[in-house]
Amino acid sequence: MPFRPVDALLPLTPIAFEILLALAEEDRHGYAILQAVDARVKGRLPLRTGTLYRALARLVEDGLIEEIEGSKAGSLSGEDPRRRVYAISRRGRSVARAETERLADQVAAARSRRLLPGRS
Repeated sequence: MPFRPVDALLPLTPIAFEILLALAEEDRHGYAILQAVDARVKGRLPLRTGTLYRALARLVEDGLIEEIEGSKAGSLSGEDPRRRVYAISRRGRSVARAETERLADQVAAARSRRLLPGRS
C-alpha cells in the first residue's frame, strides 16, 4: 500500500525498523539482514527466520523495500537463485527517517525528565 502517507506507517515495529536500518547500509539477502540485525542488537531483539520473512513481505507490500532482480541480485546472493535480495526504497528511507525523528523526540523527552543520562 505505497499510497498511504508516511506518518500512517508509524510507529514501525522494532523489527521493521531494524530491517530498514540494515538495508540503509547496503542491499542484502534475507540471511545477511538477519546477521546485520543480530550484530547490532546483540540478542536484545530475538529475530527468527519466520518472523524476518513475514516482516520482509509486509515491508515489500508497503513499498518500503523492494526485491532486486538480475545480475546485482545474483552477485549479492552468491549466485544462489533461491536467495532474494532486498533494497530499501526511497519511500522506505523517508519512513525510516520519520521513525528516527519520532524516536529522537521520545529520547529527548526522556532525557528532559531525567530518565536517561545525557544532555537535556
